[in-house]
Amino acid sequence: MATLHLRIGDLVWGKLGRYPPWPGKIVSPPKDLKKPRGKKCHFVKFFGTEDHAWIKVEQLKPYHAHKDEMIKINKGKRFQQAVDAVEDFLKKAKGKEQNADGKGDSKGKKTPHKPLKILEEDDEDLSALKDPSEKDLTDSDPEPSTAERLGTGPGSGFKWESSSVKDDPHFHHFLLSQSEKPGSSMEPISKRLKIIEEDTGSTSIQAADSTAINGSITPTDKRIGFLGLGLMGSGIVSNLLKMGHVVTVWNRTAEKCDLFIQEGARLGRTPAEVASMCDITFSCVSDPKAARDLVLGPSGVLQGIRPGKCYIEMSTVDPETITELSQVITSRGGRFLEAPVAGSQQVSNDGMLVILAAGDRSVYEDCSSCFQAMGKTSFFLGEAGNAARMMLILNMVQGSFMATIAEGLTLAQATGQSQQTFLDILCQGQMASTFVDQKCQNILQGNFKPDYYLKHIQKDLRLAISMGDMANHPTPMAAAANEVYKRAKALDQSDNDISAVYRAYIH
Repeated sequence: MATLHLRIGDLVWGKLGRYPPWPGKIVSPPKDLKKPRGKKCHFVKFFGTEDHAWIKVEQLKPYHAHKDEMIKINKGKRFQQAVDAVEDFLKKAKGKEQNADGKGDSKGKKTPHKPLKILEEDDEDLSALKDPSEKDLTDSDPEPSTAERLGTGPGSGFKWESSSVKDDPHFHHFLLSQSEKPGSSMEPISKRLKIIEEDTGSTSIQAADSTAINGSITPTDKRIGFLGLGLMGSGIVSNLLKMGHVVTVWNRTAEKCDLFIQEGARLGRTPAEVASMCDITFSCVSDPKAARDLVLGPSGVLQGIRPGKCYIEMSTVDPETITELSQVITSRGGRFLEAPVAGSQQVSNDGMLVILAAGDRSVYEDCSSCFQAMGKTSFFLGEAGNAARMMLILNMVQGSFMATIAEGLTLAQATGQSQQTFLDILCQGQMASTFVDQKCQNILQGNFKPDYYLKHIQKDLRLAISMGDMANHPTPMAAAANEVYKRAKALDQSDNDISAVYRAYIH
């Protein structure tokens, strides 16, 4: 088998453990980061993410030679986004080369490029593994200036602590912080938390850059249970499985489990069985009653809780329900965390949810790989109940905003204005967003396939208004929006998307 010769600046496919190959580029590691002991490897930056890793040579393939092969076997959206990022990089690099050639011709000569900076092979840790054939690489093609910047840029400004380099001696994986501060330290995702002090004196803790990218995380070895395979739960479970987690599923309608069993999930016969079999059990159901029944009902979660078992409530419910569930779970020696999610079915499928967590901080840290698989960011908000409050406020704003957009579209029509022109103008202004564009386009096309059920946003509005009443805080905007959603429900729009609130204005 021919020896694969690689150098800094080369585009490659890198395979991390059990995960599918991912496009990346060989770059210079920070000066104080030693190569892992053992087999020969290169330091790779992955496209579409800020992840960097030491990858063994046998797990690397040249990008161009294997591009078609990899694209055929990987169909994920984020994988395609990473490939697109490679192509964008190549276009920019080609443009720079053309500009450089043009400038050189105008002066009658070309400016010589700086020679390649090769990965150091003389570290004492790897001196016995040095490949003599690599000495000729210094005479190879020059390294693009962009690659030089990657090699000496943000990564070199970080302090790489030995505590974050501990697992596989041949594969050390790091998630680089987005911060530009030169003194930022490198720690595992469960340790790298940004602390944000709020005016109330409470502390909000955000996991720094927990974006889930195929192959970029190491799944926990804990057994995961998941109860509820609705619009949100289905996407979450799919991403947990893709990232290598061992998952046992249960759903009230058992047929929904079949697809996930085919993907490698295990089947639990009851919520109690799932909780007893698994170390960490998640649930994601429709409303407070369903959440209570799942825990307290016949063959419910509570019957399977033992000391040390973790239960995570992801449903959007009121703080009082969270307090009740927390108390009953911990009374059996269990550990409790609430973790409602902001997003939609598509966002869930893409693994880009925003997770709001509160309760037992150690459970939050134990779930690090799970949250990375299902979401782009997670926040820890303190004591149980805080995440429910924040989630209801967010959904109150979203629901009210959607109703206002629908009102604007119908008013435009009623006054003889073009709805499409209204949308075009809206999307050029300060309120432009993917949410506005997608929802309005769906309305104009008459497409109300649920991405987030209308009945659920109305439930969230109702709970938010009740929360406002308990805090003696007025919520007149939410109350008005709630009435519009109630009318839409009366028009049989409950199981349609939230954008179907539009129909409340035209009937």
